[in-house]
Parts: sequence; C-alpha cells; structure tokens
Amino acid sequence: MARDLLPLFPLQAILFPRTQMPLHIFEDRYKTMIGEALENSTEFGIVLAQERGVVNTGCTAIVSKLMKRYDDGRMDIIVVGRRRFEVYELDQELEYLRGSVTFFDDEDTEPPVKAHLEQAIRGYYSCRTIEGAAPLPDPDLNDPQLSFQLAQAVPELEFRQALLSIRSEAERLKHLAKFFPPYISKQKQQAHFRKIVPQNGHGKLKEEA
Repeated sequence: MARDLLPLFPLQAILFPRTQMPLHIFEDRYKTMIGEALENSTEFGIVLAQERGVVNTGCTAIVSKLMKRYDDGRMDIIVVGRRRFEVYELDQELEYLRGSVTFFDDEDTEPPVKAHLEQAIRGYYSCRTIEGAAPLPDPDLNDPQLSFQLAQAVPELEFRQALLSIRSEAERLKHLAKFFPPYISKQKQQAHFRKIVPQNGHGKLKEEA
C-alpha cells in the first residue's frame, strides 16, 4: 500500500496557518513541485531549513494566486498556510523532498488571559508604526487562533518556530505579550539611531574635524 507523502519545501522562513507568504520559485525541482500543486490544487509543506537538516514541525500551504509565470518556468506565487504537521519520516525518491507526516492542532482549549490578548494586539499594531519596518497586513481579529495572525510581526525564526509548535492559543498569546514590548523598544531605538547618526559613504561614523 502506497504511503501518503507530503511534498516538502525547505525555506529560511516559517508559515503560519491562514497567513499569506509570497514565494519566487526558481529551482527546477520546486518548479515541478509547485506545478503539480497548481494542477491538482493540493497542499505542500513548508519547513524551516537549517544546516543540520529540516525542522520536523511545519505548516502546509496551498497556492492562492499565481502572480506571474516566466518563460523559463519560474513563478511568483502567493501561498496561504493551512495545517500544522510533524514529520516522522523523510522520503527522497523524487527530485524534491517528501515526508510522512501527522497533522495536529491545539489541544489546550483554555481561553487566553485578557491582558495577554490585549498586549499582543497592541504590540502588533505598534510594530506597524516602526519607521522603516516591513509592511504588515491587517490581522483577522476574528481568527480563533489570532496569535498566528499577530506572529506575522515577529522576524526571529527560532521564536516563530516555537510559536508554530505550541498547541495552546493562550500560551502563544502569553509569549507574544512578553516578546513585543522589548522588541518594539529595541527596533524604535535602532530606527532613531539610524536617523540621527551621520554616516559617510562606507557606513562608518564621520570623524570629528
């Protein structure tokens, strides 16, 4: 009996359920993989790539929009996250990686602490005001797993991976509430520093005359 194998796309990025991610597909093996996903309207898994291999917890994606297809087969696409999974076995029979996976969702149904929820939401919107920061989408505040919407403001891969693995909305919001204040303070200080410190053409501080 054939195993059900999920195509895997290792990236230096982490996708969350019901959030979007733009991708530029240029390697032949991933042109094939994404072409099959488009043709069959099927999912593939995005997993974090590290030096020692891929992380075993990821999120499936489905192509929501083909933005552009180039003459050489390259593609610009938008994907949307769907289901979280754990990889328990890898398969390398094809040109791209596949995995035997088990899907999971939250297990803790306890409601989040109101203070954590409010602070996490405030933190997300504060991130949108940081000068020079990448634009952030409007979060779906009605998402029952709102933490994944708010986590789009988090750049640190290790922290994002931890959030993806946590099986409690209350716990994820608690971590976000703790993460945002020092992160925002640091980012605003750096933005202010870049604005006020003069630099020469080599990116070094100008010397006093």
